[in-house]
Amino acid sequence: MILLLLPVAMVFLVMGLVALARPPMVLAYFDVHTLPAPMRNEVRAVYGGFGIAIAILLLVAWVSPLWRDGITVTVAVALLGMAAGRLVSWAVDRVLPKWPARFLLLELVMAAMLAAVAW
Repeated sequence: MILLLLPVAMVFLVMGLVALARPPMVLAYFDVHTLPAPMRNEVRAVYGGFGIAIAILLLVAWVSPLWRDGITVTVAVALLGMAAGRLVSWAVDRVLPKWPARFLLLELVMAAMLAAVAW
């Protein structure tokens, strides 16, 4: 079960690295192709820095049994919060575009993987 931490950590790491290096690439999935400097800063912070921090935490959980449950439950709940936000958006807007739907599925799968590690 502990090996389930690695793919989730890698998803966050890749997301973070891409966001730091090419912020427009991240939001292109949401039909936003041009980003002013303040938005690039936001993408680098929220998707980049946060994504890398979560990847590091998951790697800490992999090597530290004492911290594992707390980290995996916390990140799983954060992923479920992201998924819940997408579901609210779907209910309000009455549309779930292709990429947000894929990310919703990914968030749910990764949350389940982390829950399996914790429980």
